[in-house]
Amino acid sequence: MADPVLYEERDDIAIITLNRPVKKNALTDAVIQGIADGIDSATASPDVVAVVLRGAGDSLTAGYDLTEGTEVGTSSGDEPGWSTPYGAQGPEPREGAWDPVRDYQFMANNVRRFMKVWECPKPVLGEVKGWAVGGATDLILCADLLYMASDAHIGYAPSRIFGTPTTMMWVYRLGLEHAKQFLLTGRAIDAETALRIGLVSHVCKPEDLAGFVEEEARRFRHIPANQLALNKLLVNQAFENMGLRTSQMLGTFFDGATRHTEEAYRWAESFSEKGFREVIRERDAPWGDYGERGR
Repeated sequence: MADPVLYEERDDIAIITLNRPVKKNALTDAVIQGIADGIDSATASPDVVAVVLRGAGDSLTAGYDLTEGTEVGTSSGDEPGWSTPYGAQGPEPREGAWDPVRDYQFMANNVRRFMKVWECPKPVLGEVKGWAVGGATDLILCADLLYMASDAHIGYAPSRIFGTPTTMMWVYRLGLEHAKQFLLTGRAIDAETALRIGLVSHVCKPEDLAGFVEEEARRFRHIPANQLALNKLLVNQAFENMGLRTSQMLGTFFDGATRHTEEAYRWAESFSEKGFREVIRERDAPWGDYGERGR
């Protein structure tokens, strides 16, 4: 079985590649841990000046792999390490019960690993190609600089049902008007719009994206590592002082709440009745985006 995340050091840069192309690089625990481990390796390596984060195949990532229960299976009590979710043994949860603290700890573990990208002292450049949907944005918006293929789309579709952003970078990267525009609707953002609203630094032809990003990453070899680390820390600290960590705590808790409403239960149950693709189609049809774009 292929590694879910690949790590490579080349020409002064580290390249972390999500490697589940058949599944659109959908996020599982193994993928999230692989990304975190890659960031740790890049941070520790004296030969790495910057990090590139990308996906294999035609997309960055389609978000959480809902077919594997990475995010939705949070009320079963079967997840590793959940027997003592907050320091004390409790009764075996009844079927369908939701423990908000148990759920929060599960999802907060993902946030902690995504935030390694934010905390890495070296610049992290994110490649957005194909699709970056839902949980993909919790990850990639933690990068320092974003570069986008001209035919790519990014968006938080779970705003429509079944989620809130957990790393909550949207409002800090976009400001009030655009954050509400795209989080209240869940609309997909095309590359032209992403560049116009300041969500990404540069848009490239799809075939040029990887080479352009690697070239940009290598330029950081001309700046002392301590200078880069201090400037990144300074910028990040300004956003931390605006309440970033508190927003993430609320976003992570609210994410669990939105997955345990009556509407959410019925929506998830409809996967087995209608099929996953049809349920997603019905969610996005009124907006004409994601899989419904152009229909």
